[in-house]
Parts: sequence; C-alpha cells; structure tokens
Amino acid sequence: MMPGREGLVAINVVVGAAIISGGRLLAAQRAEPPELAGGWEFPGGKVDPGESDEDALVRECHEELGVKIALDVRIGADWPLSLGGVLRVWTAGIAAGEPRALEHLALRWLGPDELYDVEWLPGDLPVVEAIRPHLLGGVEG
Repeated sequence: MMPGREGLVAINVVVGAAIISGGRLLAAQRAEPPELAGGWEFPGGKVDPGESDEDALVRECHEELGVKIALDVRIGADWPLSLGGVLRVWTAGIAAGEPRALEHLALRWLGPDELYDVEWLPGDLPVVEAIRPHLLGGVEG
C-alpha cells in the first residue's frame, strides 16, 4: 500500500443521463429494489471497476432503454447519495433508437412545467432544478 492511502475509501459512483428531446426531460420509474420501486430517476446506474463514468452511462442507457445516447455537459459536480455514494449527471441526446422501459416500470417525458409531476427519488431530486435551464433554453444534449 502506498503511504498516505490507508484512509481512502472507494466511492460508490452512480451516473445518470438527463436525456433531453424537444425541450422535454426523460424520467424513468424504478422497478426495483423494493425500497426504490415506483420512484422516478434519471436513467443510468453504477460505474463498473475500470470503466469511465461516460462509458458506464452510455452502456447503462443502452441496457435500460435500448438507445444509444450522445453525452453533452455535466450538471454540477458530485451529488451526494445515501450511504456515501455520489451521483454524476450529464445532459444527453438520443443518437439512435427510441427509449423503451426495458428495466423500468414506465418512462415519461416531462416539460419544464411538469418536472415535479412525478415523485423523484431523493438522490435525483436536487438535480432536477439544475436541469430546468437546459429545457427552457432549448439546450439539447
């Protein structure tokens, strides 16, 4: 072990895509685990060892939605999650395919005035307001 590295703990990194199309944001309703089922989130998931955040996000969106995404800008820095994890979110556009709920209960496109019409999971909720300018300004990912 390298000196000074004894106290370092691996951070659980979760990546999320704020997929924007036509001034609307794609929200996904969790199917599992039971304690999160029914809550709404940004599509994405955990970063695998040796995988970049960006590669993980592209992979997760393909697995969960059946689409290829093109990442744009990162929203904020690290958004804290429970149990010491962090959420990292990028705006994105759909490069190929049509989103399907392959691993979610439902998908919903939300306009700027509908962002709070769904019950966001606590870890995703703080990011929602940071996404609003990208919808209002017509900024596409």
